[in-house]
Amino acid sequence: MIKISNYKPIYKPYFKKLNIEWLEKYFFVEDYDKEVLSNPEKYILDKGGFIYFILENDIPVGTVAIMINESQELELTKMGMSENAKGKGFGNLLLKHVINEVINNKTHNELYLYSNTLLGPAIHLYEKYGFEEIPFESSKYKRCNIKMKLNLKNESGRN
Repeated sequence: MIKISNYKPIYKPYFKKLNIEWLEKYFFVEDYDKEVLSNPEKYILDKGGFIYFILENDIPVGTVAIMINESQELELTKMGMSENAKGKGFGNLLLKHVINEVINNKTHNELYLYSNTLLGPAIHLYEKYGFEEIPFESSKYKRCNIKMKLNLKNESGRN
């Protein structure tokens, strides 16, 4: 059984674990990652953000967060999927859910994300849902080399 859930304190260890897994596989865990992943309430939820999980048989196998960053942009961040959940379409389900939630929330007109072009399948998924590459200025993460934006006004008619 597959379902999507909002953040619950019992899922906190999964938020960290799922993100650490992909970071260690492709890059390395930066100090800021450690801080945010250890304190999602402080860095994401208490600032008006959201964290979602995709559950397979009531076990979190994927996660994603929406946070309000220092520039007051709405940012999609911390999207991680367990290795054994890849290829099952869970990333699609999670991303679609997040976009619908953000559109329904109506607080921002754009959704941004920072990533790395080495993550081809992730970039492809973001493009599939309408994210477009925009000029990259800088990021708090050393691994990032691409910034993407989704115009939510354009998306509201598609859902």
